[in-house]
Parts: sequence; structure tokens; C-alpha cells
Amino acid sequence: MMEEPYRWVEAVQARREYIEMQLAGGSPIAAVSCTDGVLFVTVSREQRKLFEVYDRIAMGAIGHPGDIERLRMSAIEVASAEGFNRSVQDVSLRRLAAYSLSPLLKKAFEEIYGPPFLARMLFVELGRNGAPDLLLQLDYDGAFRGNAGGGAVPGEPFAVLSGKTHSARQMEEYLRAKPLAGLTAQEVLPTAVEAWAVGHLALNAEPGAALPDAESVAAHREEQLQGGTLEAVLLDRNAPAHAAFRPLSLKGALKSGNPLVTPKKDSYSGSK
Repeated sequence: MMEEPYRWVEAVQARREYIEMQLAGGSPIAAVSCTDGVLFVTVSREQRKLFEVYDRIAMGAIGHPGDIERLRMSAIEVASAEGFNRSVQDVSLRRLAAYSLSPLLKKAFEEIYGPPFLARMLFVELGRNGAPDLLLQLDYDGAFRGNAGGGAVPGEPFAVLSGKTHSARQMEEYLRAKPLAGLTAQEVLPTAVEAWAVGHLALNAEPGAALPDAESVAAHREEQLQGGTLEAVLLDRNAPAHAAFRPLSLKGALKSGNPLVTPKKDSYSGSK
């Protein structure tokens, strides 16, 4: 009988190693607060990675498409029920993460006879009435941390997501060194895409490797954009209710003078 707890710990550790291996190749995601709102950026291959959850809440995710969809729908249902039973103002990312999604993920991860969620998520909530934006990372085991405390550096205007820990750290190091305060979405876009390239390069580098130089980052960015789609969303700080989530057309937007454009036909369905 004494062996049972140790077997459970070993099983959980084996499960963690398996999930980390499955997530290791996931395309990174960068989210940066700016004067216009919060800019979400990634490069996708087949499945899109950025989604609306509720009026002022959006998510990005890496992992198995089926698990991501299950978690997305769960987040939408919980947020919609909260908004209906109380009010739109009562829907908050903190409650959504702490009382709904985190327990769901933790339970699935620790019940070793059932399948865990193969997903890692990054949530963003626009601050209301001048409050700072909340950027929160939620892992497959239910652990979460955000820029308002709980593990990340308080007050940082960005958050990242990657399949490997050292990749995410390099992205954070890169963004930490950049002047981001007071920039528009147009101005912060190149930096966000470069952070993605730093993270993607690090997926195939050894932990502890130095940040790549600017030339390597630019070359890798251009190479990857040849075979992938640059996906971006702006949570618009100045948008009317129910319209903060704005998918962006990035054709030529990385070139100086070319503006970010909202597609006329929005293929991203709303959360209602």
C-alpha cells in the first residue's frame, strides 16, 4: 500500500514529460499591450491559434486542436453564463481562470487513468476604466501566472507562450529589452513578430543559448513567413461593446508605411 503514492507521482511525472514532448513544437505566441489595446501575434500553419472568448477577453493556444477547441468552448460557455446571470461587467479573466479553467485542467492532469488536455493557453483581458490589461498564461496542469502577480513580473506589458520553457524565456528577455511604452499597434507589430521569431528559433536551440542576433532573427522571420500565415488580432481598447476583437490583415504591414487593416469580412465568429 505504501507504494501507491509513489506510483502516482511517477505516473504524473511521466504524463508531464509526455505532454511537454507533444507541445514542444508548437508555434509561439506573443501578446503586447499598446495604446490601441493588446496585439496578439503568431504564425500558423493549418489551424488558427487566436480566438475570441468574450467582449474584452481573447485567447491564444498551442497544442492539440481538439483539446484547444474543448477548452475554448468551455471558456465561452462559462463567460456567457456569468454575463447572463450577472452582468457583462462581472465577467473577468481572473474568475474564469481561477474558478473554472484551472480546476478543469488540474483534475484532467492528475486523474492518470483519463486523458489530459494537450494544450497551453495565453489569455488577455482589456483593462476597464484605465486599469492595466491582464495577460495570463494557463498551463495543461492548471497552473497559471499573469502580469498582475502570481509568478510573472508585475506590470510587464507583454506575455508569451511557447512549447518549450527556454523558448518562452528568450521571448520575454527580448521583449523586456525593447521600449514598448506608448506605442501603437502599428509600431509594436514588428517587435512582436521579431519576438515570435526569437521563440521559434529557440525551439531548436539548446537551453541556455544566447539570444540570436538581429540578422538571424530577420532571416528566420522571412523564411518562416514563406510557408506560414502571420496571424494577428487586436483587442481594440476604443471599440464599442461586443466589438473589441479585431482580426487584422497583415499583408505588407511589416513594411514601413503600410497600415494594419481589419478585414471587411470577419471570418472569426463571435463568442455569443
